[in-house]
Amino acid sequence: MHSTLRLAAVSFSLVTAWPAAAQSAATLPPDAGAATAQIGGDSLTIGGGAVYLPDYEGSNDDHFVPAPGAIGSVKGFNFTLAGNRFSADLIPNQSGPTLDFQAGPVVVVDFNRSNIKSIDDVRIRALGKRDTAIEVGGYVGIGKTGVITSDYDRLSISLSYRKGVSGAQRAGILSPTINYFTPLGTKTGVGLFASAERAERGYARSYFDVNAAQSLASGLPVYSTRGGWKDWSVGLIGTQSITGDLLHGFKIVGGVNYKRLLNDFAQSPVVRIAGRRDQWTGVIGLAYTF
Repeated sequence: MHSTLRLAAVSFSLVTAWPAAAQSAATLPPDAGAATAQIGGDSLTIGGGAVYLPDYEGSNDDHFVPAPGAIGSVKGFNFTLAGNRFSADLIPNQSGPTLDFQAGPVVVVDFNRSNIKSIDDVRIRALGKRDTAIEVGGYVGIGKTGVITSDYDRLSISLSYRKGVSGAQRAGILSPTINYFTPLGTKTGVGLFASAERAERGYARSYFDVNAAQSLASGLPVYSTRGGWKDWSVGLIGTQSITGDLLHGFKIVGGVNYKRLLNDFAQSPVVRIAGRRDQWTGVIGLAYTF
């Protein structure tokens, strides 16, 4: 069961992170790797997969992209490098079913609409390319191992804030997250998660506004977006060992995420006319734990 707990954490971080590599930052829980230290010892898992995701945030067209992921724990300190996002927990974890307090940095590279060649809709391409944005911030959270099904399942909540420091936008994004995962045996683990994002006006202006010149070029109406709650999302992930148990060797990981755009973001012509407010992302991949 110890090995299953570790891979439940590993699969959770890798599967929910891979979609972020191709567009805007996904609502990846920053404490996704926290459970790796609950069983003690150092570990490293690396993986890669195929992600099926919208062309841009709010698109109704989808495509496949490859994306990497990695997660590790060293002396109780956990880190996740997942596609376009890095996070680390700077509070060392204790082994066993105890409360786990978390805090650390979050860095995101936001590729949303930075490659217009990958966008099918000519109206969105006419709005112009966005520079890749670098977002820097941090998070705090708390987790508990041994909650419902066994001594090895885990429930955690976290709150992150990151701010654009270069590129397309210099705004802040606040994101609460709750996630739960549990082993189903020594070979299988599953997880559920839910999150939301509140974006400041600068983020809305960069990706959801349409000014007069853009309206003339694209045919979309002029629109000005206020900041506020941008979306909520829920997801399901799973992992299955294919070489013995889940402590070492290869695993298949997969998952699906649903995101619902809200308020002015959903009413933007970028979404309401050219796209859709319902956003689906799926991933399937292979990981290896050392």
